Amino acid sequence: MNHLTKNLTLESLEHWLRQDNAAELEKLWAAADAVRREHVGDAVHLRGLIEISNYCVRQCAYCGLAVTNPYLERYRMTDEEILECARQAHQFGYGTVVMQAGEDYGLETDRIARLVQAIKAELPLAVTLSLGERNPQELALWRTAGADRYLLRFETSDPELYAMIHPPRPGQTYSRFDLLRILRQLGYEVGSGVMIGIPGQTYRTLAHDILKFEQFDLDMIGVGPYIPNPLTPLGRGEEPLCIDPEQQVPNSELMAYKVIALTRLVCPQANIPSTTALATINRDNGRELGLSRGANVVMPNVTPVKYRTRYEIYPGKACLNETAQACQGCLKGRIRALGRFVGQGPGGRVR
Repeated sequence: MNHLTKNLTLESLEHWLRQDNAAELEKLWAAADAVRREHVGDAVHLRGLIEISNYCVRQCAYCGLAVTNPYLERYRMTDEEILECARQAHQFGYGTVVMQAGEDYGLETDRIARLVQAIKAELPLAVTLSLGERNPQELALWRTAGADRYLLRFETSDPELYAMIHPPRPGQTYSRFDLLRILRQLGYEVGSGVMIGIPGQTYRTLAHDILKFEQFDLDMIGVGPYIPNPLTPLGRGEEPLCIDPEQQVPNSELMAYKVIALTRLVCPQANIPSTTALATINRDNGRELGLSRGANVVMPNVTPVKYRTRYEIYPGKACLNETAQACQGCLKGRIRALGRFVGQGPGGRVR
């Protein structure tokens, strides 16, 4: 097992990404689970997700929130609705709330700062923001207001593929990698991640992505399978990057587990969620398998159902119509069934 946990090179990562032998993969799962237990323990930390707006100015080719989608009924939650969700997350015993939205400049900078201050003043919660590519001045203001963490997935380290799926917005100055560095300088815990199996993604590119996680010494790393949305250009099969089919990474459940496991080996201290996308493609035990193969975080949704059904990055999300109350009860039972326990407090990275 030790040879799996040390000196993972680009070539060895690609080897494991291509590995389909069940016996060999059992070794990978065991190694990732052992490293997880050694470095972050048996606690599973729950982060209450609040999807505060589904407006977005971007035209990302895979995302149902893109400004070009005319079929989506848009919303922005009120301050009181957001605060009530945070209170509910605290009542459920969650140590963190995650305020997530599209890149929505209708969410004014000062308003977000006031919301962060209000949550921190009333509740003993860590606050994570996931609001897209905002400028350094905004990020600094939110950090000063008390925001603890920021999530900004870079999705792929391949510049050609990135340009295809993420058209730049006018006047854009900073790349996502620039912003990840700035977030670190501002003192945030920094989260990022990638999609797995985007059309045009090669095994070598995905191996590069995993090494990027190590290079940036990320505190949080979210990886999940690409799920097509038929209302998007990629979902309709438009303009994929043409590559050798033998090089194309599948957007499969198995590949997601491989990436979670390899990410744990490369970044042993990071907080790694078992994502909703995994639960969507395997509703029986996708989250549990993610947790047994390196993950240590789950992000239950505390957004009101009337909004949750409209935050449709991809269709058919798991737990879409379940109340927050039902969701937290289900998750806690599933975690106990694994022989794990729900973590207490904010659950930041332990260095």
